[in-house]
Amino acid sequence: MFLDGLDELDQKIVGLLIQNARMSYSEIGQQVGISRVAVKMRIQSLEKRGVIEEYTTVINPQKISGAVSCYFEIETKPEALREVTERLYRNGTVTQIYRVTGKDKLHVHAVAASGEEMEELIRTEMDTLPGVLSCSCNMILSRIKDIKGLRL
Repeated sequence: MFLDGLDELDQKIVGLLIQNARMSYSEIGQQVGISRVAVKMRIQSLEKRGVIEEYTTVINPQKISGAVSCYFEIETKPEALREVTERLYRNGTVTQIYRVTGKDKLHVHAVAASGEEMEELIRTEMDTLPGVLSCSCNMILSRIKDIKGLRL
């Protein structure tokens, strides 16, 4: 199980936070049978240990008029990989960068406010990356399943 290493109570707390990260300490305490203060201490401990990394709001770009979401598969020369990842990391349109196995060394996700902005990203950033052997771009048409983080 993914949560091996956590006691049963922490596993329950994490499970509740995955379902609703806005749940109050009191609500969690009622569901797991401990006080609000004990819940707060356990959650703070999970945060300090890095088990819980962040709380965030997930925006669906397809629900915003004109937003365009694409992913890129990029293969680079080994000596260029670091510079490419650093440049992409600094770009605000790029939302995720994954180093992957296989021919493509990077899987990159980008969300732009419009088709024009995505084209600008491709022209000024992707087309100018050093040491790129291949780069493919795929526009995301619809979100069928998109799980954030760990699911129990």
